Amino acid sequence: MLLGVILYFLVATALLAVWLLPPVRVRAQAWTLGLVGGGRSMSQRWLGAGGRLAAQAQGRTASALADGWRGLVQRRWRLAAAFAALLLLPAAALLLRGWHRFDGYDHTVARAVDERIAALLQGEQLVPPPPLPPEIFATAELAVAKPLIGSASRQWELLDPDFRQRLLLVFRQLKEQHGVDAVLLEGYRSPERQAALAALGPAVTQAAAFESYHQHGLAADVAFLREGRIVIAETDPWAKRAYEHYGALAESLGLHWGGRWRTLLDYGHVELRRAGAVRPAPR
Repeated sequence: MLLGVILYFLVATALLAVWLLPPVRVRAQAWTLGLVGGGRSMSQRWLGAGGRLAAQAQGRTASALADGWRGLVQRRWRLAAAFAALLLLPAAALLLRGWHRFDGYDHTVARAVDERIAALLQGEQLVPPPPLPPEIFATAELAVAKPLIGSASRQWELLDPDFRQRLLLVFRQLKEQHGVDAVLLEGYRSPERQAALAALGPAVTQAAAFESYHQHGLAADVAFLREGRIVIAETDPWAKRAYEHYGALAESLGLHWGGRWRTLLDYGHVELRRAGAVRPAPR
């Protein structure tokens, strides 16, 4: 870096001297003619001409100095511009050197790795948990909280692959970090089932057929398993904390959580939104 700056100054100074100072320009021309000559005698003649020019220049030293000073005064703005140009590029390089450091190329920097994102980027395929017995979903509490839950689809393979991996990653992190077992209550939902739920009123859903991400396998409703039974009521302090952890993990993986909706809060609902997939119902 330092050697490059020194070479730049030497070359730039020489070029500016040739451009701005006539005596230097004359000597440079004589030297150039002697360099590119090719014959010894020719070189001597050129060098002799250069010597005569040098002698004439020495004979007129006083007048040359006066002329040079007047030339410098007359060319003061050009000189100022030349020196500014001379300093501009090195100064810019020194100033910008610290602004354009790309940490990605510094192998000595230690970085924290988000295992969840790394798993997605590395293409790790998480496996869905084994299905739970149907009777575990046949409780009165669950029937009130989730009407028609008995006919809901809990087939992981019907979910969008990207969404499925993110949701499974939420399940795994929820268990590893908070000791909570999550349960898929409903994933893919047919347009007919969506219309049937919408017919039950806005307290159940505000989305008509084809207005829900469930129809594209991009949404899921989730609850939690505690001591062999499903807990879904947000009034339960344990379940409330579990939903908060669940929502935070889902949002960290790019999912939208129903606990953030303005109306009809749905703490168990998450969805992966895609432009043009559906016309979402107002929340």
